[in-house]
Amino acid sequence: MDSFFNTHKYLIDNIDSNLYRRYLMDQIDWSHRLIGIKGSRGVGKTTLLLQYAKENCDEKDEKCLYVNLNHFYFTECSLSSFAAKFIEMGGETLLIEQVFKYPDWSQELRKCYDIYPNLKIVFTGSSVMKLKETNLYIGEIAHSYNLHGFSFREYIGAMTGKKVPSYSIEEVIDNHKAISNDILKVVDVEKYFFDYIHHGYYPFFFEKRNYSENLLKTMNMMLEVDILYIQEIEQSYLSKIRKLFYLMAIQSPVTPNVSQLSLDCGISRATVMNYLKYLQDARLINMLYKNGCGFPKKPDMVYMNNTNIMFPTKRGQVERQDLNETFFYNQVGVSASVRKGGRKNQFLVNNKYQFKIESQNKRNTKSQSQFVVEDSIQTKDHNVIPLWLFGFLY
Repeated sequence: MDSFFNTHKYLIDNIDSNLYRRYLMDQIDWSHRLIGIKGSRGVGKTTLLLQYAKENCDEKDEKCLYVNLNHFYFTECSLSSFAAKFIEMGGETLLIEQVFKYPDWSQELRKCYDIYPNLKIVFTGSSVMKLKETNLYIGEIAHSYNLHGFSFREYIGAMTGKKVPSYSIEEVIDNHKAISNDILKVVDVEKYFFDYIHHGYYPFFFEKRNYSENLLKTMNMMLEVDILYIQEIEQSYLSKIRKLFYLMAIQSPVTPNVSQLSLDCGISRATVMNYLKYLQDARLINMLYKNGCGFPKKPDMVYMNNTNIMFPTKRGQVERQDLNETFFYNQVGVSASVRKGGRKNQFLVNNKYQFKIESQNKRNTKSQSQFVVEDSIQTKDHNVIPLWLFGFLY
């Protein structure tokens, strides 16, 4: 156990105290005994665990321990046996990383939950994992949360150290002029917006490495581990999934031609749809459906999950309109239902609000849309809302 405590201490000692505190930290009810934090690769799940430990646990009393189940030790020691040893030493909180790498992980978590009522477990896992929907062992007892990449608000906070509140979609709609004025008094939004669009979603923008290369590596890991490993797909199908993702990436936003994708990738139409669902679960793409429709039907549109993904995958220049629509869907979709809009509107939010995304220089003054979202810094009309403001929803 000493080596695990030494690793825990090293990680806690070396985490930057000034590192940005993520939005989810205050949304989780930490009083629960079994907490699962899901998220795509690279969004900061490990950092969240270590920040929680640093804020809430005294490393000297060894009541809290971070462990990575990818450690070879767990090839011979069961998780429940490890938990028993930890409790014997006075342990109270286990922070578990890479839980899906452990065989029968959900059964073991359930065993720990039932046998050790004084033990709290917080574990992280891929966004592809199903915790509540189909997990027979922990579906009813695990409290599941989703960690997304940085919002535009969080990116500004990380870059400037300034704390700006988040707003609900209703607040943005009703008071966007007053809210945008308040934000613009303290933040130069224009200075940071395109940087965020290009490299602000994944927190490794902090690192002194090439962001695009790091992102490409991360996306490949999503395909190879988060999809193939968790979904138990044979390695020989990796090239087909990679090609499907690439075809979506270079065309997005696009209405997918499933028959053509089936021919291009050498897989059946049903497999195309399954793979698209896996890509969405891994948070590489977003599928957009009209009201009343959903998987396994063909989506009306496919977007990349976030704008950062578009730059290293698309060939040539990325269209501003495509970026604007992708940004809106990505930021609004965290806290609201997003569906295909009616008529000339791209999006229907919460089955109530119709949004048309337009460029400042190309806006149709005769637009009959309920709300127009414009890529300008400020707007004058009540139904015209600045695009960047939807980056302050979380």
